[in-house]
Amino acid sequence: MKGGFNTDRIGKLRKGLEEKGVDAVLIFEPHNMYYMTGFTGGEGCAVITHDKTYLVTDFRYIEQAENESPNFEVVRADNQAKELPAFINSIGIKTACFEEEFINYKLYSDLKENLDGIELIPLGDLIKDIRQVKDEGEIERISKAQSLAEEALGYVKGLIRPGMTEKEVAIELEMYIKKGGAAGLSFETIVASGWRSSLPHGRATDKVIEDGDFVTIDFGIMWDWYCSDMTRTYIVGHASEKQKDIYSVVLEAQMAALEGMKAGMTGIEADKLARDVIERYGFGEYFGHGLGHGVGLQVHEPPQVNKRGDKPLKENSVVTCEPGIYIPGLGGVRIEDLLVVKNNGILNLTHIDKKLEIL
Repeated sequence: MKGGFNTDRIGKLRKGLEEKGVDAVLIFEPHNMYYMTGFTGGEGCAVITHDKTYLVTDFRYIEQAENESPNFEVVRADNQAKELPAFINSIGIKTACFEEEFINYKLYSDLKENLDGIELIPLGDLIKDIRQVKDEGEIERISKAQSLAEEALGYVKGLIRPGMTEKEVAIELEMYIKKGGAAGLSFETIVASGWRSSLPHGRATDKVIEDGDFVTIDFGIMWDWYCSDMTRTYIVGHASEKQKDIYSVVLEAQMAALEGMKAGMTGIEADKLARDVIERYGFGEYFGHGLGHGVGLQVHEPPQVNKRGDKPLKENSVVTCEPGIYIPGLGGVRIEDLLVVKNNGILNLTHIDKKLEIL
């Protein structure tokens, strides 16, 4: 395997095209392109038919594409609006799938206007479904990302004290990550303290951390193109009984989900494992998001592990398990682990402690 390419992925894609009765697929979305071709340039279009693989890009990326995608015929097209449709017309196909959730109206219009009678058909979930099941190499890279994230959090939690700002916590975390060799962050780091911890996506601000604050830290890193994601909530200085109660409920809910999740159950069923616990303690209205989501090349990707997740979880999908309780004016708690779904349960990639810590 070179880069993101392997023949198994192409084979699954071609089988899906055959089932759809379509001649080819046009891939523009950068993550899908990397996954299927190994090309990291992110500009161009992969064209995959039942027996040919092409990578169409402009002058800037020709050498890179030839190096990263040796199993693809690299085609130069400096004017995508005209030259890409002309190339597609030349390969003798009658139908082609396109990524309806990614391409914009102008690109779609250009293709429709310049393709000679070739029917464009929405791709649907074909590549999403293939990407959902991770191979050994993908799981290894996600595990590496998670391990470095845990090292960083272990370092930073020792620095947190009253008087420090949320931004200072985030900066220390991100410096450690970059020094550790990560390619970058999976998403903008969340550090939410005190009343702001009731904001599930409370990005770090200049708010000063005070004695008695919840501090929720939610972050992820990218390692060799793959993401991690985790959350831990701490209390600074002194904890109230109310804070301890909320934390214990969230932890019990997460443990119920971790013990019950397995391949074959739907995202709805997995979500219910944790939600039932939170509702039993009377906090149901304060758990407003889903239990989790898929993680891979993107930090949010299928499968859905929430009230809308009506599809069965597949073995070797990587998902988060992140129940939470968020009470306006008081604060909130979220505990998030990163898991590999297995037929007989889960493999937890998160090893940092989750017992309540008062810093």
